[in-house]
Amino acid sequence: MNNAPQIGRILGVPLRVHWTVPVLVFLLGYSLGAGTLPDWVPGRSRFVYTAVGVVGALLLVLSLLARELAHAVVARRSGIPVHDITLWALGGVTGAGRPTAPGPAFLVAVSGPLASLVLGGAALGTGAGLNAGPGWAMPAAVMVWLGWANLLLGVFNLLPAAPLDGGRVIQSVMWWHTGNRQRAEAAAGRGGQIIGVLLMALGWVAVLRGALGGLWLVCLGFFIVVMGKAERQQAALSTALNGLRAADAMSSPVETAPDWATVRQFVDGPASATRHMTLPLLDFEGRPTGLLHLPLLSRIPAAQWETLRLRDAATPLARCATCAPDDLLADAVGRLRPRHGGHILVVDGRHLTGIVTAHDVMRLAQSRRLREDRES
Repeated sequence: MNNAPQIGRILGVPLRVHWTVPVLVFLLGYSLGAGTLPDWVPGRSRFVYTAVGVVGALLLVLSLLARELAHAVVARRSGIPVHDITLWALGGVTGAGRPTAPGPAFLVAVSGPLASLVLGGAALGTGAGLNAGPGWAMPAAVMVWLGWANLLLGVFNLLPAAPLDGGRVIQSVMWWHTGNRQRAEAAAGRGGQIIGVLLMALGWVAVLRGALGGLWLVCLGFFIVVMGKAERQQAALSTALNGLRAADAMSSPVETAPDWATVRQFVDGPASATRHMTLPLLDFEGRPTGLLHLPLLSRIPAAQWETLRLRDAATPLARCATCAPDDLLADAVGRLRPRHGGHILVVDGRHLTGIVTAHDVMRLAQSRRLREDRES
């Protein structure tokens, strides 16, 4: 999902669509048009079944988007930054910052399943209303299918397994009850791994009995196991970084490059002496403007090297992970997104004071664990 292209914005939030979404639409549309609709509303042509099946699949994708929008809206109202929404074959993911209190965490988590349940109820009601009128049997069948699909999604997402919404709900409740966020995250991640294994087992049993739809459960279970493990690792890292500030991990002084230089000037000059693959860029006044990833320069046609400025080839500051020197390191790490490349710019006011890399964070966490083990 890390490389899903952005296709636009919705409510100001970048919307990304993974390549698996068209595959999902095809599979759902085929299943609906080839099996469900002919059984529910017989006597129509294959073209009608196929077309209506695709429409139903698209409506379900829009339902997934509505659920993620519910997460995003509640997160924003709770003061949590929202980075993007990504749709993919197994649902959607809302990229947002880490909640600072259990209350907002609970509200964000529960908003998704509630949205699915409301959409499911509305679709079922619409289907019942359409079915009461003559000539509306096909649209009514699609709405009923859509309603049950959303209800199933809402209930499924309430399973107490991170990263499902139910796992987030349990996590927020444990956080509120114990006051220990890391312990709650670890418990939710462990629950996710257990339930993920159970789903995989149920899926394989279904496949062995001839139900190929069990492969969806296998994929879902595998995804939940992987993400549950990631939750536990994140909890362990947060524990190791507890109380540390960004200034404790940052490298300073920082090797930089002028953003006004052309690619040719940089390649023929400073590039040969640099020891890093990623460099912050500074403008004439010494303010950071972005991050330059040197390997990307090789993709630029040589004909553009004379005129293209480094700032035009770099990741702009607005898309970089930034923090202040006094920010908690765990919170700063939580802002990292895959496209940031594992780098956090430490900015004091309008000036760059240091940079934190994934290597810096892991080195500091490991050093702290070793020191605590020696003292215990």
